[in-house]
Parts: sequence; C-alpha cells; structure tokens
Amino acid sequence: MKNKALATLATIALALMVNVAFGDDDRHDNDRDDNAKNLPYPNVTDTSHATDRAADILEGFFSAKSLHHAAAMVSFFAPAPDPVLYIDAGLGFAWPSQASLLAVWSSPAFANGPPDALSYPLRIIGDARSALVEFVDTPPLLGAEFRFLASITFNNKGQIVRWIDYWDGRSSLVHLPIGTFGPYPTDFHDNVVNASATIKHVSQTLQDALESGNAAAAAQLFTPDAVYEDMALHLRLEGQLQIQRYLTRGLSQLPYGAGASLAHVVGSDRGGGYEWRAAPSAAPLVRGNTALELDRDGKITRFTTIYDSFQFADSKYQSLVLLGAEH
Repeated sequence: MKNKALATLATIALALMVNVAFGDDDRHDNDRDDNAKNLPYPNVTDTSHATDRAADILEGFFSAKSLHHAAAMVSFFAPAPDPVLYIDAGLGFAWPSQASLLAVWSSPAFANGPPDALSYPLRIIGDARSALVEFVDTPPLLGAEFRFLASITFNNKGQIVRWIDYWDGRSSLVHLPIGTFGPYPTDFHDNVVNASATIKHVSQTLQDALESGNAAAAAQLFTPDAVYEDMALHLRLEGQLQIQRYLTRGLSQLPYGAGASLAHVVGSDRGGGYEWRAAPSAAPLVRGNTALELDRDGKITRFTTIYDSFQFADSKYQSLVLLGAEH
C-alpha cells in the first residue's frame, strides 16, 4: 500500500510539472498507455475527446482527491492573488480561493476518510483551456453516491480558475431544498471563458434552438446515430429521429427548453459542454449542465445533461419522465 501511495504521488507531481512546463496539444488518447498507470481509483476514464494534457491534469487532481491529499488538490488551482471559484451548484456552497478550498479539504471528515472513499473521472471532454468532466464520488466519501458533470476552466498556465459541480438530488437520494445552507450564489464567474470557437458556436446554436422550441433545428445539430441522455430523468435516446420526436414533445416543459438560456461554455473542437440557466417554469431550479461530444465535423455525437430534479414536485418530475414514452 505504501509503494502504491508513493507511485500515485509521483503521478500527481508529474501532472503538476506538465502544467508548468508544456503547452497544450491536439493529440488524443491514442498514444496514452492507460493500462500502465498506477491510479488509486478504477482506471475507467474515457479520454477519447480530451487532449493528453487535460487528461493528465485531471487524473492528477482525482488521484490527489482519492488519496485525501488536500495540499496536492489545491495545487491544481491558481494561487492568490489570481481569482479562483469553486461552486457546488446543488448545495449552493461556494469557495472563492485556494485557502478556502484547503480548509474544507483538510477537514477531518475528508482528510481522514477510509481508503474506499474515492472520487474518479468517468469522462474527460476538452483540453487544458477548459473541459467538462463526468465523475463519481463513492458513498464512503460523502455518505451517498454522487455522480457529477463538472465545468472546469483553466488559465493559460493550466491552473484551474473556475470549477462548478452539478448533480441530481433524486439520483443521489439527497433531498436538499435550495436555501438550506443560505443564499444561493449569484455570481458564477460566467464571464471567465476559455473555450474553442467551435464548442461555443455549437453550444449557443443548440441552446438557441432549444430555447425557441425548435426541435427540428436542434436535431439537425446531431449525427444520425447520436446518443441523448438526461441523467436526472434516467433517459437515454438513440438516433437523430428519436431525439427530434422527444424534443418536439418536451421543449415546452424541460428545464433547459423554452425560456432557458446559455450561461457558460467549456471545451475544445472535440467537445465540452455548457451550463444553462433554467427556464422560469423550472423554479426553484436555477441552473444545470450539459456535456457535448462532437465529431470532426462539429456534429453532436453524445448529449448528456444533469440538474437537480429534486427541486421539482413529484408530480412534475413524473410528468417529465413520461415525456420519454413514444405515443
């Protein structure tokens, strides 16, 4: 166990050196020897839509998190006086500095967690300018299983300046009304954007179509065999035709449909995603997050969205679930 921990800390140190020493690259995981890695968490990460550098940075961060190494975790964030923001969009907690993050990650509840209190990435989409990460926190870490879509923005040194977590309370069986822990954050640093022109264009075009209720225009942005997932509704659709039929039924009711708006974009030409402000009809839900994987022509091959559906009454949630049924 000691040798494994030392090897993992070496991986973290290597990732930190890569942050400082090298620029980003356009290579993807074709030449990454993932099987040779000695990670403290399951080696299951899909990096097919990530650059090597983005994958190395985030694997280093999650290695430090799974080892409960607070100082190593914080070292991936930009140091003072650079502005930093980490928000849990489900709980409404905000940490605006390295120091505030070090305090929470050094707390006994986190730092003294058991070896199986793990956090690890399932997908990394983007580059070392910005990325969207799907990850899981195991029950021993936070008391329940949490599955996240996180929006992450880096500065030009590869240091994190903005990290926003999104998760669904129903899926985690954690029912916390907005306001439980005080006023919900109003400043998400949405103006801090470091994404490619392609992902910004696709994200804005898609959300414009969803907001206007134009299912046909939205569907045209997907490939014929695209996959569409709603983590909150436990929904999976396959194919452009199914997607268009679903959106035709649902855009007037979905929280990211009519009345919603784009808030923030992350990612590269191969994908990333965007945070959205919920439609007024979805109140008290405030925001959600959507992951997008793109092909080389900029078409969407996989769409995954998440939001806290616990903010809806059971009757409304059930009506949204029923939208997935064909008529």
